[in-house]
Amino acid sequence: MAGAVISISDAAAERVRELLASRDKPSVGIRVGVRTRGCSGLSYTLEFADARNQFDEIVEEKGVTVLIDPKAVMFLLGTEMDFVDEKLQTGFKFINPNEKGRCGCGESFRV
Repeated sequence: MAGAVISISDAAAERVRELLASRDKPSVGIRVGVRTRGCSGLSYTLEFADARNQFDEIVEEKGVTVLIDPKAVMFLLGTEMDFVDEKLQTGFKFINPNEKGRCGCGESFRV
């Protein structure tokens, strides 16, 4: 999607749909953010979004809505949100061209 803060892979879109369908109450989508945490300084956050906030960046792609916390936009420009289900790792994965490094455990990053 041209001009969007992030792009969403087919696997990530499918997983978001599954999570939203399994929730006990309606959601407008998933909110992605960044917070200070970990040995490299920043980590990604994901949570259900019950409502759109005034300054959220909205990405609607592949049948899902991802809201980007306005404080995270500058850290996420050009990022692809993916979902992996592998032997040693299962979860959302962010392929972020802005990352300058990651901690050894992969839980945090720096820009």
